[in-house]
Amino acid sequence: MATLTFNAESMQYLVAAVLRPGNSPAKRGALGLLTRLLRRLRTAFPDAILQVRLDGGFASPEIFDCLDAEGVEYVVAMASNARLVKRSRRLMGRARMLSKTSGETEHVYGETRYAARKWPGKRRVILKAEVVRHPGRAPKNNPRFVVTNLLDPPERVYQICCGWGDMENRLKELHHGLELDRTSGERFTANQFRVLLTAAAYILFQTLQAHAQGTACVDAQVSTLRERLLKLAAWVERSVRRIVLHLPTTYPWLTTWRQLAVAVGAAPV
Repeated sequence: MATLTFNAESMQYLVAAVLRPGNSPAKRGALGLLTRLLRRLRTAFPDAILQVRLDGGFASPEIFDCLDAEGVEYVVAMASNARLVKRSRRLMGRARMLSKTSGETEHVYGETRYAARKWPGKRRVILKAEVVRHPGRAPKNNPRFVVTNLLDPPERVYQICCGWGDMENRLKELHHGLELDRTSGERFTANQFRVLLTAAAYILFQTLQAHAQGTACVDAQVSTLRERLLKLAAWVERSVRRIVLHLPTTYPWLTTWRQLAVAVGAAPV
């Protein structure tokens, strides 16, 4: 049975396609998107186990209630508070001793049962006691907390939680590769339309990336794909019946361009 993991960053990307005020919290609109996506995923993958992975911006009672009601697996980062810090003291002590002995950054994992004031009951919370060391700096305590309903060992759960790091790169592509936040129009509808076009363009780039196996662009992000494949000089020839683009006969990424063009359906010459 397969496990499908849905990330907070994916949800942020989808929420980003709906223009909102700049001071909106991360969870605004997330609950509706989450329930609709879970419904569609269950239709498309009826035998899959659905796993939701969220960062601390989504750790609200409403989100937890939804996850419990939907019956999905989840790992949700949670902001530090006095009660959780107190429960992690023993682990932090062990981490400090290990770090002092090794002279390196050290981690110790544990767990507790915890209930916030607005929760209906206790949930499993994974504790990560970390002491961070950098050359020339004093050691720094860095306790982290993750709420989950998984039964895996604490270290394994935290590894699952950390898997959202790659999705951060996808968000950076939207912002830096396609300028998602460039909404300088005077009208809301114009800015919303631009955001939707940017989201559609990103999906096209993802499709292009998916066909890049065996090419020099196999690991390329959006900005690199644009530089190598789209920013080309061309001679445009127009007639009554057609428009012909005459592309360069030689340039550094010509072989990659041809490979990808054929991979997405172009007829080889």
